[in-house]
Amino acid sequence: MLNIGAIQADGCMLRVLILDDGSTDQTLEVARNAGVDLVVSHKRNRGLAAAFDSGLAACLRAGADIIVNTDADGQYPASEIPRLLEPILAGRADLVIGDRRPGDDLRLPWLKRKLQKLGSRVVSWLAGQEIPDAVSGFRAMTREAAIKTHIVTGFSYTIESILQASSKGLKIEFVPITTNAVSRPSRLFRSKTQFVLRSAMTMLRVFFMFRPLAVLLWMSGILAVIGGVPIIRFLILWMVDGGKGHIQSLVLGGVFIILAAMTAVAGFLADLMATNRRLLEMTLEKVKLMECAAAVSKEPCAKSTNE
Repeated sequence: MLNIGAIQADGCMLRVLILDDGSTDQTLEVARNAGVDLVVSHKRNRGLAAAFDSGLAACLRAGADIIVNTDADGQYPASEIPRLLEPILAGRADLVIGDRRPGDDLRLPWLKRKLQKLGSRVVSWLAGQEIPDAVSGFRAMTREAAIKTHIVTGFSYTIESILQASSKGLKIEFVPITTNAVSRPSRLFRSKTQFVLRSAMTMLRVFFMFRPLAVLLWMSGILAVIGGVPIIRFLILWMVDGGKGHIQSLVLGGVFIILAAMTAVAGFLADLMATNRRLLEMTLEKVKLMECAAAVSKEPCAKSTNE
């Protein structure tokens, strides 16, 4: 449970929003008794990514300038929130993420620490900058960053939002934070293998979404090189003895060259689709800006909403 009284941020008017993702416990009652300003409820459980997206939308409709996200398992102390806000208030960052230093946290099993390090390295490579804690859910973002965040995967928002922010030129900063021990296992995934596979699919999907031409041209080049080897072999043998009995090398090489050409064409088509997606995102961002402009002139009309 979020300790609202522990939040201190000089010069900021704080409002607390609780996202109820179709819970069957006393979430709504406890939240209202704690004095939260707004509750957003899903009629059924839609998952972490959908909950995060609904939370961002509700914050923007409420006219938020800075949005702080924290999980419900009590892992992140509310007293650390000012540390997230400082880089944004100083104008240094658009997105600030709490770095739990999971690779060095001895409370975690050895395998999980190694997987966390490996995953962060892969995300760092895709993002083109150092990402020490890719799956931390404790983060703060500016209104601009929230407007430019469009969650499309259904598993988790953490990796996708980082790669989106990086591809859109937003400044990302990590700040070290302390964490509380988590008393229950994660409900996001059933096993470490499932988490790794779904995270890998998210990274691959987002990378294809934002850099399809580069990815497919690299694949096309690899296929062309593979196809070129048997073709060169056939040509050498053809000059030596007429190439008798080696026609299969020519056929195999031709197949790979055709695949390379098809992959290159697919890359250009995907790039055109990515251009259309960017245009649609620009339209969506303008709609969000209009909603924000309308929100600053009036208070939310209800204490809770259902989606």
